[in-house]
Amino acid sequence: MRPLDENETTVVFEKLFKFIGNNLKNLVENPSHEGPDPESGRYCFRLQKNRVYYVSESLVKRATNIARKNLVSLGTCIGKYTHAGSFHLTIMSLNLLAANAKHKVWLKPTSEMSFLYGNHVLKGGLGRITDSIVPGDGVVVFSMTDVPLGFGIAAKSTQDCRKLDPNNIVVLHQADIGEYLRDEDEL
Repeated sequence: MRPLDENETTVVFEKLFKFIGNNLKNLVENPSHEGPDPESGRYCFRLQKNRVYYVSESLVKRATNIARKNLVSLGTCIGKYTHAGSFHLTIMSLNLLAANAKHKVWLKPTSEMSFLYGNHVLKGGLGRITDSIVPGDGVVVFSMTDVPLGFGIAAKSTQDCRKLDPNNIVVLHQADIGEYLRDEDEL
C-alpha cells in the first residue's frame, strides 16, 4: 500500500470533482476519530493492487504490520485503475458520493428496479432533479426516500428535462448497488 503519486491524485480528484464539485474539500479535510490516538487524524487515499482506498491515517499506520501480498482491502475502495491507465469509480464509493453530491436525481418507485437492472434513467421515471445540471455532469441517483441507488452521467440539462418526452434518456447509467450485490453472489 502506497500513497498516490501526483498524476494518480490528479486523475482521482478530477473524477471525484465531477460528482461532488467543491465538496471535494470536505472529503479531503474530513477528520478521522478512529484509533487509539486522542487527537483526530485525517483520511487519505492509498493505492493497493490498482485499487484506490479512502482510509484513515491511523488505520494506515496499523496496516504497516501486514505484508502487502496478504493485505486484501483497507478502508473504502473508491475506484480502480484499468490496464489502460484510466480510473473508474466503484459502487463502494457511493456513500461518499451521496453524502457530498453536488447534483442529485430522485427516481419514482416504478423506475427504481429498471435502474438497478442497469438501464438508463428515462424522463418518465424522474421524480425530482436538482437545478443547474448540465449535460456531462456526474449525478448521484436516489430513491424518493433518499436511499442512494447509484450514480451516472447527466445526458440532458435540468431545463431540457422539462421539455422532453417521457421516453427520452435523462441520466446515463454508470453503477448501481445491484452491481455490488451481483458481485457478492459470484464470490
